[in-house]
Amino acid sequence: MSAVIDRLPPVRGKYIEAAPLKDITWLRVGGPAEVLYIPADEPDLARFLAETPHDIPVHVLGAGSNTLARDGGVPGVVIKLGPAFGKAQAVGETRLRAGAACLDKMAAKTAAKAGIAGLEFYVGVPGTIGGALRMNAGCYGTETKDVLVEAVALDRDGRRIIAPLEELAYTYRHCGAPEDWIFVEALYEGHRDDPGAITARMDAITAKREETQPIREKTSGSTFKNPDPALSGGLSAWQLVDKVGARGRTIGGASFSTLHANFLINDGTATAEDLESLVEAVREDIRAQAGVDMEWEVKRLGLRQS
Repeated sequence: MSAVIDRLPPVRGKYIEAAPLKDITWLRVGGPAEVLYIPADEPDLARFLAETPHDIPVHVLGAGSNTLARDGGVPGVVIKLGPAFGKAQAVGETRLRAGAACLDKMAAKTAAKAGIAGLEFYVGVPGTIGGALRMNAGCYGTETKDVLVEAVALDRDGRRIIAPLEELAYTYRHCGAPEDWIFVEALYEGHRDDPGAITARMDAITAKREETQPIREKTSGSTFKNPDPALSGGLSAWQLVDKVGARGRTIGGASFSTLHANFLINDGTATAEDLESLVEAVREDIRAQAGVDMEWEVKRLGLRQS
C-alpha cells in the first residue's frame, strides 16, 4: 500500500496504486508507478495539482513512446491524460486545436480531413501532442514550433496558462517552458490545401518510415538527439552510432537496430537496465572516439534497480 495515496486529494478521475509502467510504455520495461493518476478532465487535473503537497513528485506520461521507465519504479504520482484530453478539431479554415493526449498522427489526419496542410509531418512522429509540445517534436524537416500558435498548460499549482509560441523558447528537441508545466492543449496554424493532396504526402511519410525505421519492434524511436553539426563534423546521431561500430550492438535483450542505428530495441527479454547500460556504453564510445557528447532524446523516468 502506497503512503502517498493517503495524502492525495479526492478526484473524479482514477488513482491506481503500483501501476506497471511496462504495460503502457513502448519499450515494455520498467517498474511500477507508486500511483498512476488518470484525470477526468482539465478541472479535475487542476484541482489535483492545486491540492497535492509539493513534496510529492509528479511526472507526466504521454503515449510512452519516448520514455524509458526504469526497473526500480517511479516514486510519487505519474499522470496519464485520458480521453478528455484526446480530441482534435478544426478551428476555422486553417487552424487545428488538439488535446495533449491526442496522438500526433490523429492530429495530422484530422487536419488533412479538414483541408489544413502543414501538419503532415506529425503522421511520422510517434506519441502525443503533449510530448510533441514538451520536446519540439518533428521529422523530415518540420518541427512543432513551425506550426504552433499557442499552448495551454497547467502549472504545479493548477493555474491555467496560455503561452504563445514565442514564450516557449523552442530550440531543437527542447522547450524552454518550466519543467513543472503540464501541457493540456495546443493550437496550430496551417494553410489550405486539397485533402487528397495532404493525405498523399502523409502516405509518403508513412511509407518512408516503414522502409527505414523498425517501427514494428519494441522501440522508443530516436535514442540520441542529433548533435550540433559543427561539433560532430556534420555527422548525425545514427552516423555516429555507426562510426563506433554500435549498429546491432547488444546487452542482454537490448540492442541498437540494424535497420536504423539510432533506434533502441527490446527483443522482449530486456530490462530497463539492459537498455540504459547499452546506451550509456555507446555514448562513452562516441565521446572517446569522436569527441562528441551525445544527449538522450528518450526520457528516463524513475529509479534504477538497486
